[in-house]
Amino acid sequence: MTLLLLSTADTDLLAARSVREPALELRLANPARVDDPVTLLDGVRVVVVRLLGGRRAWDGFDALRTACVERRVPLVAVGGEGALDAELADASTVPAGVVADAAAYLREGGTGNLGQLVAFLSDTVLLTGVGFDPPSALPAYGLHGAREVDPARPTVGVVFYRAHELSGNTSFVDVLCDAVEAAGANARPVYVGSLRPDGEGRLPVVDALLADVDALVVTVLASGGSNASHAEGWDAGALARLDVPVLQALCLTSSRADWDASDAGAAPIDAAMQVAIPEFDGRLVTVPFSFKETGEDGVPVYVADPERAARVAGIAVAHARLRSVPNADKRVALVLSSYPTKHSRVGNAVGLDTPASAVLLLQAMRAAGYEVGDFPEDGDELVHTLIAAGGHDVEWLTEDQLQAAVARVPLADYRAWFATLPASLQEAMVEHWGAPPGSLYVDGSGDTAEIVLAALQYGNVVLAIQPPRGFGENPIAIYHDPDLPPSHHYLAAYRWLAAPVEQGGFGAHAVVHLGKHGTLEWLPGKGLGLSAGCAPDAVLGDLPLFYPFIVNDPGEGTQAKRRAHATVVDHLVPPMARAESYDEMAQLEQLLDEYAQVQAMDPAKLPTIRGQIWELVEQAQLHHDLHVAESPSEEEFDDFLLHVDGYLCEVKDVLIRDGLHVLGQAPVAMPRVDLVLSVLRAQQTWGGEAGSLPGLRRALGLAE
Repeated sequence: MTLLLLSTADTDLLAARSVREPALELRLANPARVDDPVTLLDGVRVVVVRLLGGRRAWDGFDALRTACVERRVPLVAVGGEGALDAELADASTVPAGVVADAAAYLREGGTGNLGQLVAFLSDTVLLTGVGFDPPSALPAYGLHGAREVDPARPTVGVVFYRAHELSGNTSFVDVLCDAVEAAGANARPVYVGSLRPDGEGRLPVVDALLADVDALVVTVLASGGSNASHAEGWDAGALARLDVPVLQALCLTSSRADWDASDAGAAPIDAAMQVAIPEFDGRLVTVPFSFKETGEDGVPVYVADPERAARVAGIAVAHARLRSVPNADKRVALVLSSYPTKHSRVGNAVGLDTPASAVLLLQAMRAAGYEVGDFPEDGDELVHTLIAAGGHDVEWLTEDQLQAAVARVPLADYRAWFATLPASLQEAMVEHWGAPPGSLYVDGSGDTAEIVLAALQYGNVVLAIQPPRGFGENPIAIYHDPDLPPSHHYLAAYRWLAAPVEQGGFGAHAVVHLGKHGTLEWLPGKGLGLSAGCAPDAVLGDLPLFYPFIVNDPGEGTQAKRRAHATVVDHLVPPMARAESYDEMAQLEQLLDEYAQVQAMDPAKLPTIRGQIWELVEQAQLHHDLHVAESPSEEEFDDFLLHVDGYLCEVKDVLIRDGLHVLGQAPVAMPRVDLVLSVLRAQQTWGGEAGSLPGLRRALGLAE
């Protein structure tokens, strides 16, 4: 006699596969990988279906149930959550008590409970009399294995699902923990059923096993669960109270071969469940390190990629070390964007006064105990000092500046770094830029050549200009080119920042990209879930990246989060004000007022004013915006003026920047008033229709 177990949780199948001498022969499958479930019913005496996400998680459920009813095969259907799924229980064809007990065995999990589930159903449904034990309560959380602890090292917690522990599917966790230890930290693997807190906001596993970690690598779902119904109960407070970096390590549902061949990098289900939703917890997104490969009986197992596991571990350990390194010893790189590659564009960032912000940031670091040396205390002086040291503008860069540059990478060092890249990336870089060191910003020739970087050092801080992506007739196209690999100069700059001081590098503990936006997160590679051959991964490596980014552009900020494991620090938009009317539009507004007065008091003058209005409309080229080719007739002119008046009101209400934001400084006096009024006036887009929701002032009927 055979029992068919269909579960969307592969860990159920792995646990069931390990059952020794089950009371019934087992047939195992994941419904997501079954084309026609009816074909699995031959010789089956009882069916158990477990669907994470409920009945709607599998389109084939109704067909299976119909076939079971027709063949008189008992059906036990349960959900994946802790509470009983009423809809699936109602669809079952066995008594409700049997469904509830079966769900309890599956909820507790593990090989022992799966074996007793088979015996329970054999006895109570098929009446075989084999006997069974009730479900065994297993720990809700705990430590996986025993690992040595070095008190001098930081500790990285690794959180994975309890179901993996109970099913013995833990080799991928072991590989990651080995990589954490190889990177210089203690690894503490912890299994847990969920990171969703209880009704009182408590998460016992955090207090019991994770309270003293320096960083946390998580492979489970977000604290709010996986669907919109959990939104109101979303609470990441327990993780936030740890006050440590929480990094999401990706365990993809695809095979490694499928991931490697994919430009997207992650299937939509993985992008949603393992990236987008965990971001609401504030987690930092790393890379995939585990993949599902087909095992015995077609049941997938998790298989780790040691190289990608090393990248996850390296990023985690680098973040963990930041807690223990004294501020006076921390080495930080402040990187300014430069787009296009002109001196006039150094420090260009949307809405941010980058030079002034850099000065304030350096001052704040000095106050916090960082060693920042003697730097120019004025933003203009700071950026001009940086430009005078060289920069990247080839129209102004001199041989003397190249020779005098402080930050330099010997060709031998760069060749060693370049040799560590995957062959595909090496080939692409050589194809576009020639053999190392290339021709960009190189001082000297032959084996003694050095790659020169645009940077100044103040104490333990390097202020650098981000290397250009390249040169050509269209620098804007190059800037956004999705296929152009980084130049040798680009790679050398970031590898020099990361390399230890004793190896000739700067030895940065972290990098700050100051303002939206640089080019690193737009380098070629997968959309997310990067491989070693993806340029952002190869360039940045394990370095922690902190990224002040304008708050009103989360879309582009997401690129840095997902492709460069960035910690995005939102900053305020620049001061905003109404555009108001000016020049011809101000004159036109005055003529409209005169027209209204003349219309009531001296209509004979109307033709003259109509002519003046139309002449001014043409002079300001407004007739194109108004979609009117010629002066309206006398009968149509009043309607035309209503159109003009509405247009002028819209233009006056347009929000424009009134200066730049300085990091850490809120606007004061009238700029603050104007910004608040702008927020209150702003209309919102809804359902793809601009202005469909009125601003707060208009909604309240207040004067504009």
